[in-house]
Amino acid sequence: MNQAAPFEVSPLTPSLGAEIMNVGLWNMDSFFGEIYRSFLRYKIIVIRDMPMSHDQLCEFSARFGELMELPYIKPVEAYPKIIAVQKEVDETGMGVFGGDWHSDFSFLAAPPKASILYSHQIPPLGGDTLWVNMESAYGALPVKQKNWLEGKYVIHTGAPYGVANAPDIETQFQGSMTITRNNPQADRETRHPAVCCHPETGNLALFINPTYTTRFSDMSKAESEPILRELLSHCTRPEFSCRFRWTPNTLVIWDNRSTMHYAVNDYDGYRRLMYRTTISGEPPLPATS
Repeated sequence: MNQAAPFEVSPLTPSLGAEIMNVGLWNMDSFFGEIYRSFLRYKIIVIRDMPMSHDQLCEFSARFGELMELPYIKPVEAYPKIIAVQKEVDETGMGVFGGDWHSDFSFLAAPPKASILYSHQIPPLGGDTLWVNMESAYGALPVKQKNWLEGKYVIHTGAPYGVANAPDIETQFQGSMTITRNNPQADRETRHPAVCCHPETGNLALFINPTYTTRFSDMSKAESEPILRELLSHCTRPEFSCRFRWTPNTLVIWDNRSTMHYAVNDYDGYRRLMYRTTISGEPPLPATS
């Protein structure tokens, strides 16, 4: 396997996602430019059958940018840039980490650019991940709604880790992952554009999600709720989505700036263990900049 095989990209859905074939750690240098262009074009890229150590995962991830340490979640021992996303056999009847639509850590002043998830152990059935294309969702909005959203800002908070906006205890994952809860610092409000301009492609995307977005900056929660609910219902329409079935030793890299995702919690009684790295990002750019 010293000679590079032909690079091949196979789209997963018409809206987003692509699987990259004939690529491994052995020929990554030859093809990374094409991999990165596919990342920008398809927003989710999948590379299967690539067993990785923690060191190799960090080395691969660093090709996409600077790795960041996540707040509120305990990392893997000796690897501060990796978290274990896990659910054990006996962790039943509870929520799951990432078990609602969200963009990763959108409540930070500079939300992540990308996230990388590696499947170490998966259940025989279930445990899929869903993504939606927030650029396509924005593009399909009526002109009247686009005009209304122009220049609007929304408030994000670290609701699952805070106090004021924390979800019901029954929906929270309370299992083997060490997660900081009830931290008042997570209630800090961060203001981001409702429609953002992608810093690399210039494409426009909605930047809202039900996990971290609480209201429009110039409106109350009560006033904002029906508008956000309508927008989020629109964003999660099937035509904007991709549902991914994991196999062992699979890497998935997604653009956090233009997608939302959802971890499906349908595998009670089975172990699922993934390792995740996160790529540092920049403050979101408003569409009018």
